[in-house]
Amino acid sequence: MVLLLPVYQPSPDRLRALVAAFEHVVVVDDGSSEPVTVPGAVVLRHPVNRGKGAALKTGFAYVARTHPGQPVICADADGQHSVEDIRRVQAEVEATGRLVLGVRRVRRMPPRSRVGNAVTRTLFRAATGQWVRDTQTGLRGMPGSMLDRLLAVPGERFEYEMNVLLWAARDGQRIEQVPIDTTYLDGNASSHFGSVRDAARVYRSLLRFVVVDR
Repeated sequence: MVLLLPVYQPSPDRLRALVAAFEHVVVVDDGSSEPVTVPGAVVLRHPVNRGKGAALKTGFAYVARTHPGQPVICADADGQHSVEDIRRVQAEVEATGRLVLGVRRVRRMPPRSRVGNAVTRTLFRAATGQWVRDTQTGLRGMPGSMLDRLLAVPGERFEYEMNVLLWAARDGQRIEQVPIDTTYLDGNASSHFGSVRDAARVYRSLLRFVVVDR
């Protein structure tokens, strides 16, 4: 298994603590003002901020070349995801060979995340017929066989993660869901999701799926 961490202006202490718990870690520094360095990880760097989707694809391409066939677990490096929950998602990917989401408990989300997730969850079900409890989770597991296809999914920023779910739904793939205990620090202040602009991109992807792709 390879742990993939897309980061932008990360907390060095939290990042180091997470990296130290795993053997194979790839960090994609998406244009942080101070280049990220962390012992025990391969660090790939974008010279400018290109977005989470672009960072994930950079990581997927590297893993496909250097660890072919290995599952990839994508997680946030801001302290939200525990080592135990990452391992649980890993185990589910290895057992099922499917896309796996680490889904957060709605009642523990900060209000901004709770409302946004409720809206996208409802729209996703209306568009695809599939019930996904947490469409915005950053903890996801992918089998190695899926990486080449993931590189072709459109999107450079937060809409990419929604596009991955829409692609899976369109192809009739089952999406596995594992409950996780997410830790929010300062009301999720470290999140780089821009409420209006990024939400518009996500909803645009949903609308396109309904009108064009379905």
